[in-house]
Amino acid sequence: MDQRDEQEFAEYFVARREAVRRTAYLLCGDWHRADDFAQTAFVAVHRKWRKIRDKQALDAYVRRTLVRAVIDESRRPWRRERFVDEIPETPSSDGEVGDAVATRDTLMKGLRRVPPRQRAVLVLRFLEGLDVATAAEVLGCSEGTVKSQTARGLEALREALGDAIDDLRPAS
Repeated sequence: MDQRDEQEFAEYFVARREAVRRTAYLLCGDWHRADDFAQTAFVAVHRKWRKIRDKQALDAYVRRTLVRAVIDESRRPWRRERFVDEIPETPSSDGEVGDAVATRDTLMKGLRRVPPRQRAVLVLRFLEGLDVATAAEVLGCSEGTVKSQTARGLEALREALGDAIDDLRPAS
């Protein structure tokens, strides 16, 4: 890459680094792994930087690379999480934790129990604010698949959360 391309990439990286890292965290639930996934996405962009014609599509390319990296990693048998009945370390519950933090923590724990593809759809649709068509483009699937994965993902999230967050229950 020439100096101008390196400068353009560096500017893009600085501008989007935290947003990509946050999305990675929402997908995997671990800041250290989120850093790894964000790095993987940016390395892929850096490799293809000169070939990318539409610089407006960079965010979509990074998101797609990020989602695929998280899903691929979840398929590797040595990275599978094992759920246990007893948590090794329990956080102190001294009552000073705000409702917002407790809600976010509960939501993140619930998201970790949702299958990776459904989790990716939920994060893209509800936490990143993408519409169905854009989420389908990022995931490389049809809009119908996004809709069905959204419905299944919300149901799995409701089951994982139980009565922890009543707002996610259907009003019927």
